[in-house]
Amino acid sequence: MTKAALLERLDALGQSIAGTDHALALLALGSVGTEQDRMDAYSDLDFFVVVQDGYGPAYLTDLAWLRAVCPVVYLFQNSPHGYKLLFADGIYAEFAVFGETELAQMTFPAARIVWKAAAVDARIRLPQRVPVVNPSRPVEELLGELLTNLYVGVGRYLRGERLSAARFIQGYAVDRLVELAPHLEVAGAAPPDAFGPERRFEQRFPTVAQALPHFMQGYDRSPESAAALLTFVEQHWAVAPAIGQAIRALLPAHLH
Repeated sequence: MTKAALLERLDALGQSIAGTDHALALLALGSVGTEQDRMDAYSDLDFFVVVQDGYGPAYLTDLAWLRAVCPVVYLFQNSPHGYKLLFADGIYAEFAVFGETELAQMTFPAARIVWKAAAVDARIRLPQRVPVVNPSRPVEELLGELLTNLYVGVGRYLRGERLSAARFIQGYAVDRLVELAPHLEVAGAAPPDAFGPERRFEQRFPTVAQALPHFMQGYDRSPESAAALLTFVEQHWAVAPAIGQAIRALLPAHLH
């Protein structure tokens, strides 16, 4: 999908809601918002429709303003305020409709105004509740969570609970490594995502990212993944012998 096609679709949506009676603005978010340098062939549309208080349900019930710009081939309501959908030409979109008062309660990154009514203040694109990247937890806490995730995960694997094992080892423990990455490598220039620290991880922490395949080897290889992640952690931090030995005692002998 080209950048031009995405931006043109947003402009068309803006003009469509401009023709309705109670719309105030169309706000674009993410890579189609204020971060267009990130837009590529895999980008989608994220946007808010802001309407007069009390009219949100009407804009969600009657989607004529949406379907007018292009036929919709797949659609489902994923929240009380919005939908995820696929247009017939392959453009994917996620949107929400908020009344002006509701918008003031939402946490979102600064948006780009695609369209607004003449009387609407341009500051509508700015959140009144600013999203904050979660403050870093202490290294000791993150390491403790990671190591105990490995211990519990290997135990689940041995019990035959392979799905749970994969979640603990290749999911939760890796999530803690994602949080630890700033202590291993200076972050690259790609912007962080306040809502998803895994977003753009490969661009922000390329060295750590190179090791991730060893820690996420798949459903049947949770012990191998755990062994690799434990070894990696031991190479960078002092691991309490008791927990390190307890994890290895559960691993097959060839992984010690």
